Amino acid sequence: MKMISWNVNGLRAVIKKGFYESLAALDADVICLQEIKMQKGQCDVELPGYEQHYYCADKKGYSGTAVFSRVPIKSVRYGIGIDEHDHEGRAITCEFEDFCLVCCYTPNSQNELKRLDYRMKWEDDFREYLTALDAKKPVILTGDLNVAHQEIDLKNPKTNRRNAGFTDEERGKMTELLSAGFIDSFRYFYPEVTGAYSWWSYIGGARLRNAGWRIDYFIVSEKLRERMIDAKIHQDIMGSDHCPVELDIDAN
Repeated sequence: MKMISWNVNGLRAVIKKGFYESLAALDADVICLQEIKMQKGQCDVELPGYEQHYYCADKKGYSGTAVFSRVPIKSVRYGIGIDEHDHEGRAITCEFEDFCLVCCYTPNSQNELKRLDYRMKWEDDFREYLTALDAKKPVILTGDLNVAHQEIDLKNPKTNRRNAGFTDEERGKMTELLSAGFIDSFRYFYPEVTGAYSWWSYIGGARLRNAGWRIDYFIVSEKLRERMIDAKIHQDIMGSDHCPVELDIDAN
């Protein structure tokens, strides 16, 4: 089974930038999107053969997630069951036959870290949600998790040390999640690969210089370790300030 995750930075916008052609080339069984920035019904996505699920933020033009699948989904859950977190369209849980897939757009800590305290609350509640889910059925978490976990995961770690996405606090929460029984699939296969980024600022030609961050992930339950086949980052695919990331897993 091939799974793709992509922060499209506006679904309606990316459709005008080769979205369908990119998806056709990727030929994924399951497609997870973040930051769709739309309300349900504002855009007709033409993907025959895929069931479509959208979780839109209350605020128009903000956040939001979507999952498209040509593999049957048994059930879908929107949000994590905590009202404080369930108004920004941040997490869709899709139950498949033998695992649960969670598509997530993690809250950004923002400039001057003004949302860091909320981010820490989200991280703790979300980790608890994931571990409870994993106790019942193995979990694959994917999406824009808004953190570069290790120094190898961004071009300029020293100058970004206290910036959103690379604070000790955010990195520590990723460590806590992995320690709770999960695997960073890309680093599992490629522990020492450098320059493997999934997001680049629009400022200063960052993408041309590959001055980026790896903040888009497939995080996989330890229970699925032996079923992982490969993880990829599709840096050649344009249309957003993020590129798609991929997980290939034995569907049994």
